Amino acid sequence: MLRIGDFSRLSRVSIRMLRYYDEMNLIKPVLVDKFTGYRYYSEDQLLTIGKINALKDMGFGVTAIGEMIKINNSPHEMKRMFEVQKAQLVEESEIISNRIRLLDTALERLRKDETMNYDCIVKQLPERYVASVRQVIPRYDEEGKLWHILFSETAKLGMIPCGPAMAILHDKEYKEGDVDVEVQIEVKERCGDTENVKFKKEPEQLVASTTFKGSYSQFSDVYASLAKWVSDNGYEFTGAMMDIYHVSPNETRNPDEFVTEICCPVQKK
Repeated sequence: MLRIGDFSRLSRVSIRMLRYYDEMNLIKPVLVDKFTGYRYYSEDQLLTIGKINALKDMGFGVTAIGEMIKINNSPHEMKRMFEVQKAQLVEESEIISNRIRLLDTALERLRKDETMNYDCIVKQLPERYVASVRQVIPRYDEEGKLWHILFSETAKLGMIPCGPAMAILHDKEYKEGDVDVEVQIEVKERCGDTENVKFKKEPEQLVASTTFKGSYSQFSDVYASLAKWVSDNGYEFTGAMMDIYHVSPNETRNPDEFVTEICCPVQKK
Protein backbone atom coordinates (compact mmCIF):
# COMPACT_ATOMS: atom_id res chain seq x y z
CA MET A 1 0.00 0.00 0.00
CA LEU A 2 1.00 3.60 -0.55
CA ARG A 3 0.69 6.46 1.91
CA ILE A 4 -1.25 9.42 0.54
CA GLY A 5 1.92 11.47 -0.02
CA ASP A 6 3.53 8.75 -2.14
CA PHE A 7 0.27 8.15 -3.99
CA SER A 8 0.04 11.90 -4.66
CA ARG A 9 3.55 12.02 -6.15
CA LEU A 10 3.02 8.93 -8.31
CA SER A 11 -0.42 10.01 -9.54
CA ARG A 12 0.55 13.69 -9.95
CA VAL A 13 -2.59 14.68 -8.04
CA SER A 14 -2.38 16.95 -5.00
CA ILE A 15 -3.35 15.66 -1.55
CA ARG A 16 -6.02 18.35 -1.41
CA MET A 17 -7.56 17.04 -4.64
CA LEU A 18 -7.32 13.42 -3.48
CA ARG A 19 -9.30 14.34 -0.38
CA TYR A 20 -11.85 16.11 -2.56
CA TYR A 21 -12.16 13.02 -4.77
CA ASP A 22 -12.70 10.99 -1.62
CA GLU A 23 -15.54 13.30 -0.53
CA MET A 24 -17.10 13.02 -4.01
CA ASN A 25 -16.79 9.20 -3.97
CA LEU A 26 -14.56 9.12 -7.03
CA ILE A 27 -11.67 7.28 -5.41
CA LYS A 28 -11.36 6.41 -1.74
CA PRO A 29 -8.35 5.19 0.21
CA VAL A 30 -8.34 1.45 0.80
CA LEU A 31 -7.42 2.07 4.43
CA VAL A 32 -7.58 4.92 6.90
CA ASP A 33 -5.60 4.28 10.09
CA LYS A 34 -8.09 4.80 12.92
CA PHE A 35 -5.34 5.94 15.29
CA THR A 36 -3.23 8.25 13.08
CA GLY A 37 -5.76 9.14 10.38
CA TYR A 38 -3.18 8.29 7.71
CA ARG A 39 -4.72 7.39 4.37
CA TYR A 40 -3.41 4.52 2.29
CA TYR A 41 -4.04 3.68 -1.35
CA SER A 42 -3.32 0.52 -3.32
CA GLU A 43 -0.96 0.43 -6.28
CA ASP A 44 -3.88 -0.71 -8.46
CA GLN A 45 -5.65 2.59 -7.75
CA LEU A 46 -3.00 4.39 -9.77
CA LEU A 47 -4.81 3.06 -12.85
CA THR A 48 -8.10 4.48 -11.57
CA ILE A 49 -6.63 7.89 -10.82
CA GLY A 50 -5.04 7.83 -14.29
CA LYS A 51 -8.51 7.39 -15.83
CA ILE A 52 -9.85 10.23 -13.67
CA ASN A 53 -7.02 12.51 -14.84
CA ALA A 54 -7.65 11.61 -18.47
CA LEU A 55 -11.39 12.30 -18.20
CA LYS A 56 -10.71 15.57 -16.41
CA ASP A 57 -8.36 16.62 -19.23
CA MET A 58 -11.19 15.90 -21.69
CA GLY A 59 -13.34 18.45 -19.85
CA PHE A 60 -15.62 16.10 -17.91
CA GLY A 61 -16.85 17.35 -14.54
CA VAL A 62 -16.66 15.38 -11.31
CA THR A 63 -20.25 14.12 -11.53
CA ALA A 64 -19.78 12.85 -15.08
CA ILE A 65 -16.44 11.25 -14.18
CA GLY A 66 -18.12 9.38 -11.34
CA GLU A 67 -20.77 8.04 -13.72
CA MET A 68 -18.14 6.99 -16.26
CA ILE A 69 -16.08 5.13 -13.70
CA LYS A 70 -19.21 3.15 -12.77
CA ILE A 71 -19.89 2.21 -16.40
CA ASN A 72 -16.27 1.58 -17.31
CA ASN A 73 -17.11 -1.92 -18.48
CA SER A 74 -19.72 -0.65 -20.96
CA PRO A 75 -17.90 0.53 -24.12
CA HIS A 76 -21.20 1.45 -25.79
CA GLU A 77 -22.21 3.80 -22.98
CA MET A 78 -18.69 5.25 -22.74
CA LYS A 79 -18.75 5.93 -26.49
CA ARG A 80 -22.07 7.75 -26.15
CA MET A 81 -20.75 10.00 -23.37
CA PHE A 82 -17.57 10.72 -25.32
CA GLU A 83 -19.62 11.74 -28.37
CA VAL A 84 -21.85 14.02 -26.29
CA GLN A 85 -18.81 15.66 -24.70
CA LYS A 86 -17.11 16.09 -28.08
CA ALA A 87 -20.20 17.76 -29.58
CA GLN A 88 -20.39 20.16 -26.64
CA LEU A 89 -16.71 21.05 -26.91
CA VAL A 90 -17.01 21.62 -30.67
CA GLU A 91 -19.92 24.01 -30.04
CA GLU A 92 -17.93 25.83 -27.35
CA SER A 93 -14.94 26.00 -29.69
CA GLU A 94 -17.06 27.60 -32.42
CA ILE A 95 -18.37 30.18 -29.96
CA ILE A 96 -14.83 31.02 -28.83
CA SER A 97 -13.59 31.20 -32.44
CA ASN A 98 -16.39 33.63 -33.28
CA ARG A 99 -15.49 35.81 -30.29
CA ILE A 100 -11.86 35.84 -31.40
CA ARG A 101 -12.94 36.92 -34.91
CA LEU A 102 -15.02 39.74 -33.41
CA LEU A 103 -12.05 40.90 -31.35
CA ASP A 104 -9.76 40.76 -34.40
CA THR A 105 -12.24 42.86 -36.37
CA ALA A 106 -12.52 45.41 -33.56
CA LEU A 107 -8.74 45.60 -33.21
CA GLU A 108 -8.30 46.07 -36.97
CA ARG A 109 -10.78 48.94 -36.96
CA LEU A 110 -8.98 50.55 -34.05
CA ARG A 111 -5.64 50.25 -35.85
CA LYS A 112 -7.14 51.90 -38.93
CA ASP A 113 -9.15 54.39 -36.84
CA GLU A 114 -11.99 53.25 -39.06
CA THR A 115 -15.63 54.31 -38.87
CA MET A 116 -17.89 52.21 -41.04
CA ASN A 117 -20.34 54.05 -43.30
CA TYR A 118 -23.09 52.22 -45.14
CA ASP A 119 -24.88 53.63 -48.19
CA CYS A 120 -28.65 53.21 -48.02
CA ILE A 121 -31.23 53.43 -50.81
CA VAL A 122 -34.92 52.83 -51.39
CA LYS A 123 -35.73 50.39 -54.17
CA GLN A 124 -38.48 48.14 -55.46
CA LEU A 125 -38.03 44.41 -54.99
CA PRO A 126 -39.74 42.84 -58.02
CA GLU A 127 -42.40 40.16 -57.93
CA ARG A 128 -40.75 36.73 -57.89
CA TYR A 129 -41.39 33.00 -57.46
CA VAL A 130 -39.55 31.48 -54.52
CA ALA A 131 -38.97 28.16 -52.83
CA SER A 132 -39.49 28.75 -49.11
CA VAL A 133 -39.08 27.04 -45.75
CA ARG A 134 -40.47 28.76 -42.66
CA GLN A 135 -40.11 27.31 -39.17
CA VAL A 136 -39.62 28.29 -35.55
CA ILE A 137 -36.03 27.35 -34.72
CA PRO A 138 -34.17 27.47 -31.37
CA ARG A 139 -31.76 30.29 -32.32
CA TYR A 140 -30.97 32.60 -35.23
CA ASP A 141 -27.58 30.93 -35.79
CA GLU A 142 -29.35 27.63 -36.57
CA GLU A 143 -30.70 29.05 -39.82
CA GLY A 144 -28.52 26.59 -41.71
CA LYS A 145 -30.91 23.78 -40.76
CA LEU A 146 -33.62 25.45 -42.83
CA TRP A 147 -31.35 25.67 -45.85
CA HIS A 148 -30.52 21.99 -45.47
CA ILE A 149 -34.24 21.18 -45.48
CA LEU A 150 -34.87 23.36 -48.54
CA PHE A 151 -32.13 21.88 -50.70
CA SER A 152 -32.43 18.28 -49.52
CA GLU A 153 -36.19 18.16 -50.13
CA THR A 154 -35.92 19.76 -53.59
CA ALA A 155 -32.84 17.85 -54.77
CA LYS A 156 -34.88 15.62 -57.11
CA LEU A 157 -37.33 18.26 -58.35
CA GLY A 158 -35.09 19.87 -60.94
CA MET A 159 -35.44 23.22 -59.19
CA ILE A 160 -33.43 25.98 -60.89
CA PRO A 161 -32.45 28.87 -58.59
CA CYS A 162 -32.19 32.21 -60.37
CA GLY A 163 -31.49 34.65 -57.56
CA PRO A 164 -29.62 35.02 -54.26
CA ALA A 165 -30.61 33.26 -51.06
CA MET A 166 -32.61 35.25 -48.52
CA ALA A 167 -33.60 34.92 -44.87
CA ILE A 168 -36.66 36.72 -43.45
CA LEU A 169 -36.94 37.38 -39.73
CA HIS A 170 -40.67 37.38 -39.02
CA ASP A 171 -40.69 38.13 -35.29
CA LYS A 172 -41.73 41.69 -34.46
CA GLU A 173 -39.02 41.88 -31.82
CA TYR A 174 -35.63 40.32 -31.15
CA LYS A 175 -36.01 37.02 -29.32
CA GLU A 176 -33.45 34.95 -27.41
CA GLY A 177 -34.99 31.68 -28.59
CA ASP A 178 -37.79 30.04 -30.57
CA VAL A 179 -37.38 32.45 -33.47
CA ASP A 180 -39.64 32.60 -36.53
CA VAL A 181 -37.34 32.45 -39.56
CA GLU A 182 -38.05 31.89 -43.24
CA VAL A 183 -35.42 31.07 -45.87
CA GLN A 184 -36.19 31.36 -49.54
CA ILE A 185 -34.53 31.42 -52.93
CA GLU A 186 -35.91 32.71 -56.22
CA VAL A 187 -36.58 29.97 -58.78
CA LYS A 188 -37.26 30.01 -62.52
CA GLU A 189 -40.49 28.04 -62.36
CA ARG A 190 -42.81 26.64 -59.76
CA CYS A 191 -42.34 23.04 -58.61
CA GLY A 192 -44.59 20.89 -56.46
CA ASP A 193 -44.54 21.56 -52.72
CA THR A 194 -42.76 19.07 -50.46
CA GLU A 195 -43.32 18.34 -46.79
CA ASN A 196 -41.57 21.53 -45.65
CA VAL A 197 -40.80 23.47 -48.85
CA LYS A 198 -43.51 25.72 -50.28
CA PHE A 199 -43.38 27.37 -53.69
CA LYS A 200 -45.10 30.74 -53.81
CA LYS A 201 -45.21 34.11 -55.50
CA GLU A 202 -43.81 37.05 -53.55
CA PRO A 203 -45.33 40.45 -54.46
CA GLU A 204 -43.18 43.43 -55.30
CA GLN A 205 -42.12 45.44 -52.28
CA LEU A 206 -40.71 48.88 -51.59
CA VAL A 207 -37.69 48.40 -49.34
CA ALA A 208 -34.89 50.35 -47.73
CA SER A 209 -31.66 48.59 -48.58
CA THR A 210 -27.98 48.65 -47.73
CA THR A 211 -25.25 46.24 -48.80
CA PHE A 212 -22.01 45.54 -46.98
CA LYS A 213 -18.99 43.30 -47.42
CA GLY A 214 -17.42 41.37 -44.58
CA SER A 215 -18.35 39.36 -41.52
CA TYR A 216 -21.78 39.24 -39.92
CA SER A 217 -20.34 41.00 -36.86
CA GLN A 218 -21.28 44.23 -38.69
CA PHE A 219 -25.03 43.55 -38.49
CA SER A 220 -25.61 45.86 -35.51
CA ASP A 221 -23.80 48.76 -37.20
CA VAL A 222 -25.63 48.13 -40.46
CA TYR A 223 -29.04 48.04 -38.78
CA ALA A 224 -28.24 51.29 -36.94
CA SER A 225 -27.23 53.04 -40.18
CA LEU A 226 -30.32 51.77 -41.99
CA ALA A 227 -32.66 52.85 -39.18
CA LYS A 228 -31.15 56.34 -39.10
CA TRP A 229 -31.36 56.71 -42.89
CA VAL A 230 -35.01 55.59 -42.93
CA SER A 231 -35.92 58.09 -40.23
CA ASP A 232 -33.91 60.96 -41.75
CA ASN A 233 -35.55 60.47 -45.16
CA GLY A 234 -39.15 60.41 -43.96
CA TYR A 235 -39.84 56.67 -44.16
CA GLU A 236 -41.02 54.11 -41.61
CA PHE A 237 -40.61 50.35 -41.39
CA THR A 238 -43.65 48.28 -42.37
CA GLY A 239 -42.49 44.65 -42.43
CA ALA A 240 -39.99 41.94 -41.59
CA MET A 241 -36.24 42.45 -41.95
CA MET A 242 -34.65 40.50 -44.82
CA ASP A 243 -31.03 39.38 -45.18
CA ILE A 244 -30.05 38.71 -48.81
CA TYR A 245 -26.87 36.66 -49.21
CA HIS A 246 -25.10 37.71 -52.41
CA VAL A 247 -21.91 35.92 -51.28
CA SER A 248 -22.61 33.57 -48.40
CA PRO A 249 -20.76 30.91 -46.37
CA ASN A 250 -21.92 28.49 -49.07
CA GLU A 251 -19.58 30.22 -51.55
CA THR A 252 -16.65 31.04 -49.26
CA ARG A 253 -15.40 30.18 -45.80
CA ASN A 254 -13.68 33.57 -45.49
CA PRO A 255 -16.00 36.00 -43.62
CA ASP A 256 -14.17 38.96 -45.16
CA GLU A 257 -15.57 37.93 -48.55
CA PHE A 258 -19.23 37.74 -47.50
CA VAL A 259 -21.53 40.20 -49.32
CA THR A 260 -24.88 40.75 -47.59
CA GLU A 261 -27.78 43.05 -48.37
CA ILE A 262 -30.13 44.14 -45.59
CA CYS A 263 -33.65 45.06 -46.74
CA CYS A 264 -36.79 46.09 -44.90
CA PRO A 265 -40.18 47.08 -46.32
CA VAL A 266 -40.88 50.79 -45.84
CA GLN A 267 -43.45 53.43 -46.66
CA LYS A 268 -43.50 57.22 -46.53
CA LYS A 269 -44.69 58.62 -43.24
